[in-house]
Amino acid sequence: MSEYALLLPILIPLIGVVLLLLGARSLAVQRAGGVLFSSLTFAASLYLLFAVDQADYLVMQMGAWEAPFGISLVADRFSAVMVAVSSFMGAAVGIYALSEIDEARLKKFFFPLYLVLIFGVNGAFLTGDLFNLYVWFEVMLIASFVLMSMGGEKGELEGGLKYVCLNLLSSVMFLAGAGIIYGKTGTLNMADIGQQLMLAENADWALSSSMLLLVSFGLKAGMFPFFFWLPASYHTPPSAVSAVFAGLLTKVGVYALFRSYTLIFMPLFPEVQNILLWLAILTMVTGVLGAASHFDMRRILSFHIVSQIGYMVLGLAFMTPLALAAAIFYLVHHIIVKTNLFLVSGVVIRMKGSCDLAKVGGLCNSAPWLAALFFIPAFSLGGIPPLSGFWAKFALVKSGVEIHAWWAVTFALLVGVLTLYSMTKIWAEAFWKKQPEDVDTTPAKPVGPLVFMVAPIVVLSISTVVIGFFGEPLFEFSERAAAQLLDPQSYISAVLPQPAEVSP
Repeated sequence: MSEYALLLPILIPLIGVVLLLLGARSLAVQRAGGVLFSSLTFAASLYLLFAVDQADYLVMQMGAWEAPFGISLVADRFSAVMVAVSSFMGAAVGIYALSEIDEARLKKFFFPLYLVLIFGVNGAFLTGDLFNLYVWFEVMLIASFVLMSMGGEKGELEGGLKYVCLNLLSSVMFLAGAGIIYGKTGTLNMADIGQQLMLAENADWALSSSMLLLVSFGLKAGMFPFFFWLPASYHTPPSAVSAVFAGLLTKVGVYALFRSYTLIFMPLFPEVQNILLWLAILTMVTGVLGAASHFDMRRILSFHIVSQIGYMVLGLAFMTPLALAAAIFYLVHHIIVKTNLFLVSGVVIRMKGSCDLAKVGGLCNSAPWLAALFFIPAFSLGGIPPLSGFWAKFALVKSGVEIHAWWAVTFALLVGVLTLYSMTKIWAEAFWKKQPEDVDTTPAKPVGPLVFMVAPIVVLSISTVVIGFFGEPLFEFSERAAAQLLDPQSYISAVLPQPAEVSP
C-alpha cells in the first residue's frame, strides 16, 4: 500500500482546490483552507520521503496500464526529497500569506491558485513520463502567471508578460524535443527512452532532442543566457508570491535537467558535459555580477537565484557521486534559504514601505529581531560556516578539486566571495546604517498580524541552522539519492515490467 504515498502530495492540494472553490464566498474559509491543505501536503510528503527511503523506489501505474503504455508515477530519493522540501516551503509561505495577501487577491482565488501551483510542482517531481512532465509544467505556468499578475498593477503585468512569454518559448522547445524522441522511439516514458538509448548502437540522433530540452529546462531554471526574464519579474508580485517562485519554480527546471541527463540522455552525457560546465560557470558569474550592481533588495535576491542555479548545475556537470550529492544538498539548502530571504524582504516592506536600500535603514535598532532573522539565511547563502550554505559549497568545491576542474572551482570560490559582498551590502544599508532623514518612508498597510509573517521566517531560519550544525543525516541521504541517479538501470528496472525493445 505504500505506493499510494505517491498520490497524496498530488491529491491533497487538488482536493483543497475543489473545496476552496466551493467555499469561495468566505474569506475565512479561503485562509484556513489554504493553510490546512498546504500543511497536509507537507505531512504527506514526509510520509512519501520515509516510504521511499525504505523501499528505494515507489512506482504506480495509473489505471493499471503497464509502462510504457500508461501514465507512471515514480519516486526515488531525489524526487521524494524535492517533494518534501517544496511542500515544506508551501506550508510556510501559506501561513505567511495570511498577513500579506489582501482581500482583493483572496476574492480572485489566491489560495486555490496557490494550491494548483503546489499540485503542479509535486506532479512534476513525481511523473515518470516526458509528456506528463510538460503537462505539469503548463499547470505551474498557468497558476504562476495568474498569481504574478493578480494585482493588476503595471509592474506586475509587465513582469508577468515577460515571465509567460519566455516560458511559452520554453514549452515550444520542450514539445519539439519530446516530439523528436517520440518519433524515434515510439514512447515518452522516461525509463523506456533511457533503456532504448542505452541499448542503441548509435544514440547520436538524440543529441538534437537533448539540446532542445537543455534550452527548455535552462529557460525554466534561469540558466545563462536564458535568465533575463527572472530578475525582471520576480520582484514585482507580493513577497509571498515571490518567495514561493524563488524557492520552487526554478528548481523544477533544475530537477528536469538532472532527471534528463542521469536517466534519459545518460549515454550522451560525455558529449554535453563541457557545455553544461561552462553554462554553469557563466550562470554563476552573470548572476552574481547582476546582484552586485543593483540596490534593491528583491532585485539583488532575484539575481542571486540565477547565481545559485549555476552551483547546482555545476554539480550535474561534474557528474561524480560527491558532486551530485552536493548538488542535492545545495538544492535543499537553497530552497529554504532563498524562500526565507524573500519573506524577510516582505517584512522590510511592511515596516518601511520599500526595500530600496537607498530609502531604508536603521533596522538593527528598530527591529533587532529582524536583523538576526536576516543574518542567518543571508550569510548561509554567502557560505559562512557552520551554516548550511557552507557545507553545500564545501562539498561542491571538494568534488571539483577531486576531478581537477580548477577553472570551475576558481569561479565557484570567487562567486562565493561576491555573494557574501551582496549580502553584506544589504546588511550594511538596510540594517546597519541610520534611516535616511531626507526619505519619508510610510509603512505598508498591514493585512494581518505580524506574527503570521514572522513565525515562518523563524522556522526556516531554525531549519537553516539545524542543517548547518547537524547536516550529516541530510548529506548521507543526498549520497544515497546521488547513487540512485548514477544507476539509471535500477530506475528502469523499477518502472518497466520487462526490458524495452530497441527501435530500429
